[in-house]
Amino acid sequence: MEFLSSHASVIISMILAAMLGLSVYFPLMAGQLSLASPGFYALGGYTAAVLSTTVFPHTAKQIALPYILLEMLIAGVLSGALALIVGIPALRLRGIYLALATIAFVEIFRVISLNVPLFGGAIGLFGIPQPFDTKDPLPYLWVALPMLLLTMAFVYRLERSRVGRAFTAIREDELAADAMGIPPTYYKVLAFTMGGILAGMVGALNAHVLNTWNARQGTFDASITFLAFVLIGGSRTFLGPVLGGLILTALPEILRGFAGLDGEPAWLSQFLKDGRLIIFGLLIVLGTIFFPQGLVTPAFADRFRRKPPTPTAPTATALDVPEAAAAQ
Repeated sequence: MEFLSSHASVIISMILAAMLGLSVYFPLMAGQLSLASPGFYALGGYTAAVLSTTVFPHTAKQIALPYILLEMLIAGVLSGALALIVGIPALRLRGIYLALATIAFVEIFRVISLNVPLFGGAIGLFGIPQPFDTKDPLPYLWVALPMLLLTMAFVYRLERSRVGRAFTAIREDELAADAMGIPPTYYKVLAFTMGGILAGMVGALNAHVLNTWNARQGTFDASITFLAFVLIGGSRTFLGPVLGGLILTALPEILRGFAGLDGEPAWLSQFLKDGRLIIFGLLIVLGTIFFPQGLVTPAFADRFRRKPPTPTAPTATALDVPEAAAAQ
């Protein structure tokens, strides 16, 4: 408990990062490189901040936990609706053109949020009420961890369902999938919407964790960070984004911890304190070079899947021997 309390903020950030990696993974299941998750993430945070400070009953610093869950639900609905509006025209594009279109969406939403008085402009919204009495963010673990586990279970079942097989068919060959009667536009918009819903719900929860929200939460830098979770962890199984989000979020804090070891040279300690983000970027580059499929490769994931038993060759009996051979 002492370890959890002292590292509660990092642990919560790791869990939320894993879910944000999954929000990028949803469109990738259908072969779509989308960088729009920070836009829906920012929308979810603004939804929770506005509802908790102006609509739902609250005291100066506290709000009931059921209202937090309701905010997450509303944020998911709004993000899903916006994903439909954006996805129907944008998903007609492919490859780098789709990535550019989704980056433009993130920047457009950021500029709008900077100029909307309801969102607090450049300063943002402060003093978002908390559902817990303590200042320790550890109680948020009881909300974030079940949410991550439920999301992982949902994606696990989705990959093995008819919809998941349609996503895989479109990712492998869209023209062949279309020829087999699988409507690519429908399933691509569906995957894009699922990712938007998840990102919006994560943003609503994180707004309360951070106690403040502004336009800096949804930027192009966040798009690259969310994409790195998937690229480093692995983009062919849902375990990859989860592992990538956990590792890459904890890595800067681990490097910061190495800067305080006893007997460490002063120059190395100073470099780890000031240059940990340089090391962080270098590890991403090296990981992309030496692990092009990510840390969790499809072959590694297949080891844990249930395989059908290998059929054995039938044993010949006297009834199987031809009469001529028997006579001989």
